[in-house]
Amino acid sequence: MTLEYTRCTNFREADCDTDHCLVVAEVRERVAVSRQAAQKYNGERFKLRKLCELEVRKQYKIEITNKFTALENLSDGEDINRSWENIKANIKTSAKQSLGLHELKQHKPWFGEKCLGFLDQRNQAKMKWLQDPSQSNSDNLTM
Repeated sequence: MTLEYTRCTNFREADCDTDHCLVVAEVRERVAVSRQAAQKYNGERFKLRKLCELEVRKQYKIEITNKFTALENLSDGEDINRSWENIKANIKTSAKQSLGLHELKQHKPWFGEKCLGFLDQRNQAKMKWLQDPSQSNSDNLTM
């Protein structure tokens, strides 16, 4: 979050029974949204690459047509939002059954125990050098 002062003025003639001056400022506030948070998607992701396989594509097509033929039997006087929710749910369940859900990769942590060991060793060498800035401690720090 950043604050930007666009204009600031003081009023010496403000009569508020004090020796202080009244100050008025215009401030514009900007709230920054991280790119990762903006691009994060919490919904279900399907394995769409499976649609390239002929068998899976046929199975998905059959499931979708079966679901929509069941939807055609519904009354036309139904609420449009409710109809959309039914259509959306049918598409999602068909995709779950035939395609499956896409699991996100679990990345290995890049800063592991080995890095922590080197960092701890460096901090100890720095503390020794701060207590006794001799040449040998300085050489240990640069290694």
